[in-house]
Amino acid sequence: MTRHLYTEFLSLQSAGIIVGLLLIATHAVALLMPDRTQALLKRLPRHKEVGIAILAVDFIWAFWLIGNIDLGEFYVVEKPVKILLPIVFVLFVVFVDEFLAVRAAGVFLLLLACPILDIAFLKEPVTRLLLPALAYVWILVALFWVGMPYLMRDQIAWASRSPGRWRALSAGGVVYGGAVLLCAVMFWGASGG
Repeated sequence: MTRHLYTEFLSLQSAGIIVGLLLIATHAVALLMPDRTQALLKRLPRHKEVGIAILAVDFIWAFWLIGNIDLGEFYVVEKPVKILLPIVFVLFVVFVDEFLAVRAAGVFLLLLACPILDIAFLKEPVTRLLLPALAYVWILVALFWVGMPYLMRDQIAWASRSPGRWRALSAGGVVYGGAVLLCAVMFWGASGG
């Protein structure tokens, strides 16, 4: 349903390069500057301004998506949803004070998983499964963040409880990002499309 939207401007290789570089960059910062990164992450769940910014991105993406996908027999809901989206955005900004950033980040991860899954769908080689595996982790985490947003705070506290755990998780993200980047450059160019 959305596959044609993302594959027009994004290939498996370009998605792999982008995701790999982002994973390496963010986890390398966490590895090299653990105190600053932990302090930033601990403030994130209750940071309303960041929540509004992420929610605005979610809103724009969802508005674009509803206007461009083929809804099939549900085409009649397109106009009401386009009217309802801005109202929901304003209601969230006004009435959802608790953990708005977490909920918005969860919605963002749900939206982000879609192009990753669409781009990797039925492609060769099998190493492409590095992207869908990551997307499914995002989906699982996002569902918990939207439904039980306090879990992000608990997850950040758990990850930062000991320096060794923080280093291991950060290094794991760098390694996974490196694997995605390596596969994107070496294997996903010709066959990945």
